[in-house]
Amino acid sequence: MWTVRSLLALSLVVVTAQAAQPRFVPHVTNPWFPLKPGTVFVYTGEKDGEGGRDVVTVTHGTKVIRGVRCTAVSDLLYQRGHVAERTTDWYAQDVHGTVWYYGEDTAELNGAGKVTSREGTWRAGVDGAKPGIFMPAHPKVGESFRQEYLKGHAEDHFQVIQLSRRSLVTKEWSPLEPDTLDHKVYKRGTGLVKEETIKGGNERWTLADVRHG
Repeated sequence: MWTVRSLLALSLVVVTAQAAQPRFVPHVTNPWFPLKPGTVFVYTGEKDGEGGRDVVTVTHGTKVIRGVRCTAVSDLLYQRGHVAERTTDWYAQDVHGTVWYYGEDTAELNGAGKVTSREGTWRAGVDGAKPGIFMPAHPKVGESFRQEYLKGHAEDHFQVIQLSRRSLVTKEWSPLEPDTLDHKVYKRGTGLVKEETIKGGNERWTLADVRHG
């Protein structure tokens, strides 16, 4: 027989489970990080003292990760005339507008196109990895979020440090690289427009072109 106490306990479990598993929508439309399939973002800048071009494409492809259908985003970093890094990231947006980060498949390549490292690859639900928040629905200055989590491999965090009607600035760090600090600038309606390592490195990227498919 169900007692009042057991019914209350069951209700608490159900509410907790629902809170821990937000409902998701088919497309990422957060104005600070919109991902319309077919859009191509081209960034120019440098990494480790070498100039390059970073081409980010919102694909029409999706992947179901832990029951959530995620949008696949391709990221190709070109240096010295060849692809130096190749990454696919997976994002999903919940019903409130928050964008979640569900993983990445990344590879570094040499001049011959051979993969030399896959460090940083992770996927929610594999080896204890958990999804993180990439962009809140309603950012507020001072808020901090864990962006990704695979212990010892992917532990990025970010904090909102500036916010206006048209622009948003975050600082990003990882306990795995405590001496490194990045700043990112987002434009409402566009997404990421600038990224720069301000401590512990030499990397900067600025949006040079946006093409809509």
